[in-house]
Amino acid sequence: MNGLAVIGGSGLIELAGLRIVRRDTVDTPWGRPSAPLCHGLLEGIAITFLARHGVPHAIPPHRVNYRANIWALHQAGIGRIVAVAAVGGIRSGLDSGAVVVPDQIVDYTWGRAHTFFEDDLEHVTHVDFTSPYCAQLRAGLLEAARRAGIDAADGGTYAATQGPRLESAAEIDRLERDGCDLVGMTGMPEAALARELGMSYAHCAVVSNRAAGRSAEALTMDVIRSNLASGVAGVQRLLCEFVSGG
Repeated sequence: MNGLAVIGGSGLIELAGLRIVRRDTVDTPWGRPSAPLCHGLLEGIAITFLARHGVPHAIPPHRVNYRANIWALHQAGIGRIVAVAAVGGIRSGLDSGAVVVPDQIVDYTWGRAHTFFEDDLEHVTHVDFTSPYCAQLRAGLLEAARRAGIDAADGGTYAATQGPRLESAAEIDRLERDGCDLVGMTGMPEAALARELGMSYAHCAVVSNRAAGRSAEALTMDVIRSNLASGVAGVQRLLCEFVSGG
């Protein structure tokens, strides 16, 4: 179970340079994943790609079938996951286009199916989530960023909010008081589900905009998409370096 998968988020519904060998449409006990699993070669290395929001990008964050996505990858022999997602920058210095490899997460979501362990159990199951991201994968991503010439921020706390609306300025103030550095809508329960199945998981976040109240610029989807385009191009280079470097 050492296969590698990339889960693509907003701005990354396909992986540049991936030579697709086959697409698998699969079923899981939790339903179907967001999109077919795309198995292929990147830099000559076998990897699997999954579009979190579907193809086209049409599944909102609170409706993503996170359990089906993670289960399908596990079932396919994947042991390592690099998740890519767009975020808003809360901390000073996390401006549009910045890349962050967070080391902590706070879950503000609600109503999402967030565990595999809830029905027909012989005993209650708890998993250690002290360090939600795999240290080895994080180190690999940061080293790949260095080789790719990308100044990736090492560490930070990701606030996972419900979405699909963006946050109010007061909500961002609250997240900052809680110690959060960046805000997104898909970090949970994805990370915890991977931990429940014993899969290594790390996050590569692309700042698409300053969070609400942190910039005089109006938050529009056109601005966010424009910022994402340049940020995701850098992440594509980073992923190629990561895969080729082991």
